[in-house]
Amino acid sequence: MRVCVPRFLQIGKGSMEAVPELLEAIGELKKPLIVTDETMVNLGYVDQLISILHSRNMSFAVFDQVTPDPSDTVIIKGIAVLRDAGCDCVIGIGGGSPLDTAKAIAVMSQGSSDLEDYRPPAISNNPGLPILAIPTTAGTGSEVTHHTVIIRSSTQEKISCRGEAFMPTAAVIDYGLTLSMPKRLSIDNAIDTMTHGIEAYVSKKASLFSDRMALDCLRLVGPNLPTIYKDPNNEKARELLMFSATLGGLAFTNASICLVHAMSRPLGALFHIPHGLSNAMLLPQVTEFSIDCAPSRYADCAKAMGVASSADTDIVACKKLVQALYLFQENFEVPSIGAYGVDRGIFETSLDLMIDDAIRSGAPKNNPKEPSEEEMREIYEKAW
Repeated sequence: MRVCVPRFLQIGKGSMEAVPELLEAIGELKKPLIVTDETMVNLGYVDQLISILHSRNMSFAVFDQVTPDPSDTVIIKGIAVLRDAGCDCVIGIGGGSPLDTAKAIAVMSQGSSDLEDYRPPAISNNPGLPILAIPTTAGTGSEVTHHTVIIRSSTQEKISCRGEAFMPTAAVIDYGLTLSMPKRLSIDNAIDTMTHGIEAYVSKKASLFSDRMALDCLRLVGPNLPTIYKDPNNEKARELLMFSATLGGLAFTNASICLVHAMSRPLGALFHIPHGLSNAMLLPQVTEFSIDCAPSRYADCAKAMGVASSADTDIVACKKLVQALYLFQENFEVPSIGAYGVDRGIFETSLDLMIDDAIRSGAPKNNPKEPSEEEMREIYEKAW
């Protein structure tokens, strides 16, 4: 069993103060490229990081043009800034898009800049520049994964680039950076975390290591998701959700994602539905479809989340899990695909493309029950 994890994790509120020490520990790095987006600039987090670097007389450059669902054109722009400034490492700060962009810039600047060369089943294990990831949302787990998702601008297809090269060298897990998250984003990211835990545990590639991370992820996200919905300012719940997101990332990057992620990916690429929300739209339907092929595994998930008791049989626990996931959609105001505003006609004409995209990701093969194209169509229609 081979496990891929960052070299360093700095955990706790205020951990961003340790960035200079982490850069020194990685290899006496002198000039990072800060990769981020306009939101992080406006919230003041980039200035906070710059102030920390200034306090140690460190040079840096900033690339703040990251967009939601970043494309290869954004990566090319970032690589140009990195090379012009002579940076020797990359710091990603923000949600999944800035972190994924930072990882792509670090790797592609040292190899091919053609996204096609990273299309699965390609694996990128040759080191890029060192990466330090600072997540400001609790959900994607990108700070501890060897994946990065980039859109091919010519086709609007999401390419999941994979390999040890994309694993951050260090990550700062500072839950204080999540306190400014809007309620909707907080909920969607927490359900994304839940999806990571469930899919990692039921994946055909699950291992003893990923099982431990997945179940602990679910034990933390299960009770704290409702808490954050009711009280977004609850710092203890924020802290535990942040840690659960990191555990979920460690779980799925070492066990792989399954059908939920495969089918949510084209929803983001074609309709620009945020990743966490698209997972939330599909999680109950995919779980209901898959559950009979791994009842004991799904029952463990239900018990870890606290929606079933240890005394429940697998059958009872599985029923409670499906009921709970549909109830989460209702209670946490997760819209259907149609209610989100996706045009029905465009959705219908895009189904074949979406199904093909999901299959080519390879993730459906990891699912306990591998779907046919028609079954995927039925799941999409049900989620509509």
